[in-house]
Amino acid sequence: MHISRVDLNLFSVFEAIYTEGSVTRASQQLNLTQPAISHALNRLRQLFDDPLFVRQGHSMVSTPLARSIIEPVRQALRGLEVTLADTGKFDPAQASKQFNLALRDVLESTILPPLMESITQQAPQINLAAIQVERRELVSELGAGTLDVAIDMLLPLPNEIRRQKILQDNTVILVRRDHPLIQGSIDLDTYLRAEHILASSRRKGMGLEDFELSRLGLQRRIRLRCQHYFAACRVVSQTDLLLTMPEAYAKIANQQFDNQILPLPLSMPSWDVYLYWHQNVENDPSNRWLRQQIMMSFT
Repeated sequence: MHISRVDLNLFSVFEAIYTEGSVTRASQQLNLTQPAISHALNRLRQLFDDPLFVRQGHSMVSTPLARSIIEPVRQALRGLEVTLADTGKFDPAQASKQFNLALRDVLESTILPPLMESITQQAPQINLAAIQVERRELVSELGAGTLDVAIDMLLPLPNEIRRQKILQDNTVILVRRDHPLIQGSIDLDTYLRAEHILASSRRKGMGLEDFELSRLGLQRRIRLRCQHYFAACRVVSQTDLLLTMPEAYAKIANQQFDNQILPLPLSMPSWDVYLYWHQNVENDPSNRWLRQQIMMSFT
């Protein structure tokens, strides 16, 4: 029989009769009438096809079946009590849990270090899995709970997906330290005459900076298209190619290459990074705690 067809209150009656050994005392413990207890006992007997309790004198003596199920029933009841008592509470110092975070690889170096510093200090048994998810699947995975939160650029998602901006970044240019034509600054004409690297996980299509250039009727030459900014930074350090990328990640990826980081001579919208979660976890204590850690990492 499926649990959805069972009145779980019957098990509270079962446990009370077993503990008290009396219908009268069980009714007093549960603050129910004796007829209500007797009716519940009859339903239990039908459910298990067993008498469960047999009257001997003034006591109700349990049958072998009742004795075999009392501990699982008690454990289940205590588990429900603990769950109800803990509703609305989340203690990160005691909780054991894994959070799944959708995060594109370009953001990992920026997001994860401050976030994990905060989590490891507060929650020794909390684990975090940063995974890459197709953007078209974000809504379904957040709704299903297979993802706890997602961090990405501004996306056209439905209202059921809540969002909060956590990071605003500028666009910069990376140029090798001993570039023969560019030292300390760059103007738009020089930028357009140069050859460029476009780092993108997509097989084709323009970068954001190319869209802005096209609005002005301008175009640059992409000499290399690659998948990762780190590889592009290394190519910059060994060639005269230029790389356009977000400033926060540029400072991290460029540390071992010592390329010049220069302002982009073009007006560009900022790189706005958002935290996303589903409306059904808006008030979930553990999810709310995770969101707070992420937001505080960038304030």
